[in-house]
Amino acid sequence: QLQLVESGGGLVQPGGSLRLSCAASGFTLDYYAIGWFRQAPGKEREGVSCSSSSGGSTNYADSVKGRFTISRDNAKNTVYLQMNSLKPEDTAVYYCAALERPRCSDYEFEYDYWGQGTQVTVSS
Repeated sequence: QLQLVESGGGLVQPGGSLRLSCAASGFTLDYYAIGWFRQAPGKEREGVSCSSSSGGSTNYADSVKGRFTISRDNAKNTVYLQMNSLKPEDTAVYYCAALERPRCSDYEFEYDYWGQGTQVTVSS
């Protein structure tokens, strides 16, 4: 069964850090671009970051640039999202998604597999 599983979410104070993980099972991530998306209550889902299949190309939403870092360990079949200097507006359910091609896409519909999401809450 092809599956993506996110973990690492939780409650953190403003200014704190979390590292999200996206682990794949049933397929190898070597040939997949991986995107992180988030959806806050009452808002549409938005793209946060993406890594090309090699990890050589990454991109970030303006709202997280300089604070979030995407990385991948293909040997572990896992992609990470390091989130620093968290703000209350980062509160959302975070999803990872896999796209079976080397380069990222801005279009959610192009992603082939999605995880179930992990909740991140930034609050004092």
